[in-house]
Amino acid sequence: MSLVSRYATCGAIRAVTFDVGGTLIEVSPSVGHVYAEVAARHGVKSLSAGLLNRRFAAAWRAAREFGHSRSDWANLVDATFHGLTDKAPSQTFFAELYDRFAEPDAWRVFGDVIPTLEGLGARRLKLGVISNWDERLRPLLERLRLAQYFEPIVVSREVGCSKPSRAIFDHAIQKLGLPPSAVLHVGDDRSMDVRGAQAAGLSALLLKRTAGTARAGQITSLAELCGSGEVGQHSWGG
Repeated sequence: MSLVSRYATCGAIRAVTFDVGGTLIEVSPSVGHVYAEVAARHGVKSLSAGLLNRRFAAAWRAAREFGHSRSDWANLVDATFHGLTDKAPSQTFFAELYDRFAEPDAWRVFGDVIPTLEGLGARRLKLGVISNWDERLRPLLERLRLAQYFEPIVVSREVGCSKPSRAIFDHAIQKLGLPPSAVLHVGDDRSMDVRGAQAAGLSALLLKRTAGTARAGQITSLAELCGSGEVGQHSWGG
């Protein structure tokens, strides 16, 4: 029996909330591919996806107080393309790029997502989303056929606070109508998801898909939430 099953049976865990990017979905084929595709349509050709991925990662690490607003994204894209274009993307193709990431074919749903959500739902667990995102998330989840599994869907730009702030987790708890100790949060960022959730009194698991062997408090696949594998040996914290 999985850890979720055992906790649900004894009534300790009654809801599971999920991060979105890197946990439920990922950009496909990559951010760099999408950037290069849109830039090429505007005459900026011969930029490799690999180069743009590296520059995006560097710009993301350097970003401070990123609030997921449209202007935040414009600044991040400008930083990614700095020195590669005659004009900053915010003055040329940023609007098209922003809209491109609202399209479902720019994303891939991880293969373990639907079976896990179906399995947890069959156990009568409430399921929710807690995500640092913007106004594009709700329609995107609808078009990816994921929205139907979640209530609530808590989006940082809508509630005015972002992970790891306790406030966004408190907002989700209020929507769920449960005490924090009854909720497990799963995400792929130790600071944003695990530490943020635990500071708000939730249990938490770190998803590390690339890890060969999961350590305590980690899983390597969402399938472990429903399966009978090593997740049963993990400590969730709280």
